[in-house]
Formats: sequence, structure tokens, C-alpha cells
Amino acid sequence: MNNEDEFFDAETGLDSDESCEGVSEASFKDAVVSQKNNGAVPQENGIRKHRTSLPAPMYARNTVSIWSILKKCIGMELSKITMPIAFNEPLSFLQRITEYMEHTYLINRASSLPESIDRMQAVAAFAVSAVASQWDRTGKPFNPLLGETYELVREEHGYRLISEQVSHHPPISAFHAESLTGDFVFHGSIYPKLKFWGKSVEAEPKGTITLELLRHNEAYTWSNPFCCVHNIILGKLWIEQYGTVEILNHSTGDKCVLNFKPCGMFGKELHKVEGYIQDKSKKKHCVIYGKWTECMWSVDPQTYEAHKKAEKKGDNKKGKSDEPEKADDDADDMPEVQETVAMVPGSTLLWRIDSRPPHSATMYNFTNFAMALNELPPGMEGILAPTDCRFRPDIRAMENGFMEEASREKERLEEKQRSARKERNRNEEDWSTRWFQSGTNPYTNSQDWIYSGGYFNRNYQGLPNIY
Repeated sequence: MNNEDEFFDAETGLDSDESCEGVSEASFKDAVVSQKNNGAVPQENGIRKHRTSLPAPMYARNTVSIWSILKKCIGMELSKITMPIAFNEPLSFLQRITEYMEHTYLINRASSLPESIDRMQAVAAFAVSAVASQWDRTGKPFNPLLGETYELVREEHGYRLISEQVSHHPPISAFHAESLTGDFVFHGSIYPKLKFWGKSVEAEPKGTITLELLRHNEAYTWSNPFCCVHNIILGKLWIEQYGTVEILNHSTGDKCVLNFKPCGMFGKELHKVEGYIQDKSKKKHCVIYGKWTECMWSVDPQTYEAHKKAEKKGDNKKGKSDEPEKADDDADDMPEVQETVAMVPGSTLLWRIDSRPPHSATMYNFTNFAMALNELPPGMEGILAPTDCRFRPDIRAMENGFMEEASREKERLEEKQRSARKERNRNEEDWSTRWFQSGTNPYTNSQDWIYSGGYFNRNYQGLPNIY
């Protein structure tokens, strides 16, 4: 293989034994090289730099009344309710779940560690980091259209990902990511069940996430915590995550139990995560603590308990302070956030969140990673599947600041989807997924969507016209 072929395989994420059916190899290489060398795609040390901002700042939401839409929907699922586009962010939900991959280095770290308990610590940090991007992200991602896809290849980080919207009712998004060097496979199917409770919207986690560390012949499974967006009607929007997340190593029997704490009456527990790792004999090896918005630490259980006892003793000596009474108003005020985690002496840092760009607040509170998810560099149009959500005109119009056009396109696409469904019903045709098949998760024995392969062969003939 010559140097051009080596670059071609690495840049596109194609295995050398995967052919480029549906597009000639020469034209495919030309498109990739064009993407790499075009002046609009800057390079740094041979690695393509991604954009760090959106084309336009976010739309002001305070001019839109949501109460007129939601007042009859208390207790209902929101998947069938059309929301004003001003409450969206310019990403598809398929792109939103791709943000799990922002801290892929934690998977690589886990793969490199020789001891199973140490690997579990890195996996636990990855599970927490996977929800960290939701901090202050109060915009709703666009609902994917049935058959919509999204691919992400990050050669510099050594992975590629493909996702597909495999079901519309209920809405299910399936994804499959894999290491370019064969170290891991990360996959799952997500069904976010949303409910409106008067002042807040709650997302119940549905679906299993699976991480396979191939070098160690290990598989880990878990589900995400609950997520709640407060003050949908009145006041400042804010987010909390809560619930118990159990990560199981199906090969060794090791388990990590993470408690994402609700904020409580006075907000003392806001953003806090606390848990432990035990082996199959239920012996606790370490305590994990921190905040999902900031960092996670690991420490010996005896050290942690001694520290907590000393801390509690110190609090008792100070005496009880007068707690402020909660105001009885229409908004759930967000508690004052203490953005530092008190480190227990002897702790080991597992993960710390990356800082966001300075203009993030005017761009939907996106991270640097999220800023680049919808970019479409020159040359990519001829590479991506036509169902890739980078081609969605409503999302594209919104990120460019054209809100009226985005709203019209969103309505058009939704009507097109409804018409296609009615046509299938008339012809008694079932929808067929392309890249994922319904099956059983071999580790949990639960229903799952399994990647059937072939996407990166680049044979996109016969895909539906969804846009």
C-alpha cells in the first residue's frame, strides 16, 4: 500500500478490505483529499481543525409563549407534540447522542489498564462524562426523521461512528462506534421518554449502552440517569440529572453504582455524583465522587468514610444555620452552584470537564465538540449518505439564523414524513431499517438494535428520500 492509500484509509475510517461501492474509488479519494486540502478546512500538524463557532448566534426565546402549547399536556409524553422551533437547538438528536464520544480518551485509557478495577474507574468516568455536555443545554434537539443517519469519523481520536433513526413511534435512535485500531466497540439504542409536569420536562432514560473492550474481552452495560429541565413556563431554565446508574462488567462481575443526586430542598446536592466500585464478592474497592458538571475523583473507601465523619463532626460544632425558606412562586429557582468539588486527601482525579468556548452562551451553550457536529466542509457532500442530518434544511437554516425558513422546513419535513407513512400503510408495507437490525443484547438479554455493518462501504443506493 502506498502513502496515498494509507492516508485514504486513515482519513476516511475505511478498512482496507471495505470497497467503495456506489462511488468510484478515484472520485471518493478526490473528495477526501479535497476536503483535507481546501483552504476552508484549516490544518494543524496535519490534522484537520474543526470550526469553533456557529454561523449565527442563537435566537432569543423570551419572545415565545410556550404555555399556550403545553397547558393541556401535563403528564403526557411530548414525542407527539409540536414545539416552537425557538426552543430547539440546531442539532439532530442523532448528533446529540454522538456527544458521548467527546471524552473517548477515557475509553482508550480503560483499554490500556491491566487491572479490572482500574478499568472500571475509567469506564465510570466515561459514563459520567457522557452526560456532561447537557449542563446548561436547555435547547431541544430536533427529532430525527425515520431513516435519518449521522456519521462521525475522528481519525485524530481513533474512532468512527454511525447512527440511524430506526423507529418513529416510539422514537428510537441506534448508534455504533468503533476504534479504528480495533480496541473497542461502543453501541446502544436510546429511547428518551419525555414528560411535561407543569413547570418542568423530565426525560426518562430508556435503552441500554454497551462498551466492549476487545483487548480484555470485557463488556460493560449501563443506562443514563434521569434528566429534568426546570422552569419551562416561567423563570430561568436549568437542568439536573438524578437517579442510580449501575455499570456492570459482564466478564468479571465488577460493578459500579453511581448515585446522581437530586438537588434537594436547598440545592446542596445539585450536580453531585457519588458511588462505589465493588467486585463480584461485593467487596468495595473504591469510592467515586464529584460533579457531572465538573470532575470525578476516586479514593479508598476507608479514607472517604473517615473524611466524611470528620466533616460531619465539624458541621455539628458549627451548629445549625438558619436555612432560607423557599419562595412560593411560579418558578423553581436554580440553587446557587458551588463550582468546586472538595477533594478528599489521597484521591485520584479520573476526569475533568473541558472549558467551553467564551461565546458558548450565545450559541446554545455548545461545547467545542458540539460546535463542529453540523459542519459540512467542502468535499463531504459527495461522501456522506444522503440521509445524513447535515443535509437537513431546517437544522441548516436554524444554525444560519434563518428562523422563519427553519420553521417552514421543519413543518415540510414532518408533513413529508407523515405522507410517507400513510403511503406505506395504504400499500401494507413495513419500514425497513438499513444499517441496524432489531435483536437481543447478548449481555443483558434485552431488546436492542444491533449494527448490521456495511455503512462505510459507501453504497448508498436505495436509501429513502427523507429531505
